[in-house]
Amino acid sequence: MSTTAPPRPRIPRRVSSLAGPAVMTGFALAVVVPFVSLLLAALNPSGALVSGFAWPRHPTLANFGAAWSAAGFGGLLSNSAVIVLGLVPLSLLCAILAGYAFATMEFRGRTVLFGFLLLGLTLPYEAAVVPLYYDLRSFGLTDTPLALILALTGLFMPFGAFWMRQQFLALPPELVEAAAMDGANSWTILWRVLVPCARPALTTLGLLYFLWGWNQFLLALVLIQDPAKRTAPAGLGFFVGAYSINVPLLAAATLIVITPVVAVYLVFQRHFISGMLAGAVKG
Repeated sequence: MSTTAPPRPRIPRRVSSLAGPAVMTGFALAVVVPFVSLLLAALNPSGALVSGFAWPRHPTLANFGAAWSAAGFGGLLSNSAVIVLGLVPLSLLCAILAGYAFATMEFRGRTVLFGFLLLGLTLPYEAAVVPLYYDLRSFGLTDTPLALILALTGLFMPFGAFWMRQQFLALPPELVEAAAMDGANSWTILWRVLVPCARPALTTLGLLYFLWGWNQFLLALVLIQDPAKRTAPAGLGFFVGAYSINVPLLAAATLIVITPVVAVYLVFQRHFISGMLAGAVKG
């Protein structure tokens, strides 16, 4: 009796070639449809009932101006910009230094310390909010942008250190050896050799920091309670509470808050994708 397994049915080449575009189209629709829904809702007159994806009978842009004035988004967006402009460079610097130390330097307890640092990846923000609030309040830093910058830098540190360590480990060790033979010290090797080679990964990490920092809600709500110093997402939260039944106005306010994030991503999307692919291949 023959024990040869029956041949597997072959998938037609045309079907297999269409599978990839079909999956990508599905993901694209999942991303685009919510934005289209928000835009259509925002174009309706203020207070109108919104349902489905129907084009409004009397489209108007008045909701954007009304939401901007009512919530004071000019100040809120400025506050968020100050925070991310301080957060991204500081977090990148800490990630570079930590990743370089864990990737290239030999010191006692390196493995244990790195494992302890990675435990921070499992730490939810909710568990750190109360301790951070009381610690920063004891230094008089609450209701200041510095409070949120320092808190987020610490919370982003585990991922950043892991990310940069993997990037530095993936680089050929001959680069470091050649630079050391030429008389370069550790500082020169880092900034003149390793960092330029890891530029795509740094761009991706910086964009992730920007997205996470801009969208941060809970810490911004707790650490900055002064209405004049709130961030855009926190201000949007209070705006939703005040205009919870006015869907067109809420849709316009939401689009105002997310527009900077979408714009930054569109500008850096090629660098973001190249950095992600490089990390996937090298890791």
